[in-house]
Amino acid sequence: MIRCPSCAREQEPQLFCRECGAPLAVEVDCFTALGFPRRLTLDPRELESAYHDRGRLLHPDRFATAPPSVRDASLRSTALLTRSYRTLRDPIGRGRYWLELRGEKLSEDNKQVPVELAELVFEVQEELGELREVVDSDAEAAATLVTAIRERRQELLDSIEASQNELLENFARWDAGNSAADQLTRNLKAILSKIAYLKTLVRDVERSLEPPVLSEHKTL
Repeated sequence: MIRCPSCAREQEPQLFCRECGAPLAVEVDCFTALGFPRRLTLDPRELESAYHDRGRLLHPDRFATAPPSVRDASLRSTALLTRSYRTLRDPIGRGRYWLELRGEKLSEDNKQVPVELAELVFEVQEELGELREVVDSDAEAAATLVTAIRERRQELLDSIEASQNELLENFARWDAGNSAADQLTRNLKAILSKIAYLKTLVRDVERSLEPPVLSEHKTL
């Protein structure tokens, strides 16, 4: 429990006092900051609405004539609110944050390419390497590879979408509370790791299609 410095009401830690509305300079988790229970499945519209509603209540302009301690609390609470919204609005960021809350780090299981992606990673890098070798010497071969790489990019984007659906399914199982937390944690790490590697591959593919390669073969 904390005591509001403005009205002295005791309450659970939160961004603002429920009695007088004064900002409270306390550190809370991202879910509490936005007024949500710790659940991974969140409605984006409700999340955005909560962010704007609380942002208006905490905005520094409302406390421009307040004591310095209150103005400082307003600034700190507003910064925490913004950070919380940016973290939770993105499912991937939300998943990473969930791991942090549980004392887990994705990096611990993210040092090697996921086994199920090893062959795909090899194939993509091989195609990109072939393109670099022929782009300045064999226009026909380069054109064929550019077409193949564009198809590969769509394949990767489809895989990311499928993995993001797996992520939402993992969230639902966490919220249902009927699965072993250790297994869900491993599954969550695996999905996030897979998405990270797929996005890296997409980045590499898109760079390979940047000018001059893309401009030289733009009609293909």
